[in-house]
Amino acid sequence: IIQRNPNVELLLVCGDFQCVVDEEDLSCVAMPQKYRKLTTFHEYVSGIKVAPVMTVFIGGNHEASNILQSLYYGGFVAPNIYFLGFAGVVNYKGLRIGGVSGIFHGSHYRHGHHEKPPYSESTMRSVYHLRELEVFRLAHLMTRRRGENRPIVDAFLSHDWPAGIWQYGDSGRLLKQKPYFREDMDSGKLGSPPLMQLLTMLKPSYWFAAHLHVRFEAEVQHINGDSSTQSNTNHKQSSNNSRTSFLALDKVLPGRYITPIVVKYYSTY
Repeated sequence: IIQRNPNVELLLVCGDFQCVVDEEDLSCVAMPQKYRKLTTFHEYVSGIKVAPVMTVFIGGNHEASNILQSLYYGGFVAPNIYFLGFAGVVNYKGLRIGGVSGIFHGSHYRHGHHEKPPYSESTMRSVYHLRELEVFRLAHLMTRRRGENRPIVDAFLSHDWPAGIWQYGDSGRLLKQKPYFREDMDSGKLGSPPLMQLLTMLKPSYWFAAHLHVRFEAEVQHINGDSSTQSNTNHKQSSNNSRTSFLALDKVLPGRYITPIVVKYYSTY
């Protein structure tokens, strides 16, 4: 992507980054044994390779959780590669980027972070489940400077989709690509309810996600002065209302459609 688009200067990764350095890290990744193998990330840690652009990522459900847990509040895992933490916000040249790691599981949402290596089969999975604490922290983000007409967060990253986001895009096309989504869509189980709560509170200009292995675009129209939202199918457009452009990314595989996103950033915070 960078070679084809030399002007790209920031890479955002929506989870399943797998910053695995050695065999011990591999044992902390929740995935079938046949997929556990060292790739090239250790070369970026050792300095053999250097990320060509600033890279910011959040955690998904296939991660070296021992490494990410040690950087709960975020930090560099290698030169030019920054983990946003279990929940965090950074400023890149005036662009305010927020994000939250993991996926939603109702049974663990109100638990604390009790997991630690060596993980059991159970804690290897619960360690990446979203906790209410992370949502609470992000929900208390402060607004911009007084009088500045910009969203609290310009771009937000998650692995999970916000619950119900499919209602704001082409759900018919989504079901053609993933027909087995229908049951979860009908039952309200497709996506994360806390993430939709954050979307309606923070109203970011852009929201990027992954996890479900399908490209999907949506647009959420926000009503000013209220945290409620309206589907793009039943709300009259108004220039006074803010919008969130949502994009879920497909797997990065040959033949899959990947589009570089160009976002205008600001020179001051």
